[in-house]
Amino acid sequence: MLIRKAKVDECETLTDIAIKSESYWGYDCDYIEKFKVMYKVTEDFINNNSTYVIEKDGSIVGFYGVLVEKYETSLEYFFIEPKSIGKGFGKLLWNHMVENCKKFDIDNFLIVTSPQAKEFYIKMGAVQTGEIESLVKKDRKIPQLIYVIQK
Repeated sequence: MLIRKAKVDECETLTDIAIKSESYWGYDCDYIEKFKVMYKVTEDFINNNSTYVIEKDGSIVGFYGVLVEKYETSLEYFFIEPKSIGKGFGKLLWNHMVENCKKFDIDNFLIVTSPQAKEFYIKMGAVQTGEIESLVKKDRKIPQLIYVIQK
């Protein structure tokens, strides 16, 4: 198992993992097509944000990306390959992300997620603060959470 910084030439691989992971929840084709556009991982994102991958046997099985802005930090990406969901990779990646946030004096971060993934974040210690409108599907409410980092 290896967790390392993402490389800019991996943006397509990471986008593919995000799409496969979101598809795992059974969304229709229209939703996934919109998701592909909204959540494409770019070279710019990797260059300018804390983006890490987890590998097993030389293959990327998941990744995260944290966006730090002037007044807010948010978890922009957190995806695991469907065949690797439920095998502990998410927890390993989560712990790495929290430790990384501590290094940069980040006190908390926001999470906007699918209803299906909400339980994972709650299990990790996040608290739901409400619901917001989905960027992918109009008139769909999705969970918003916050994770406060214990120092």
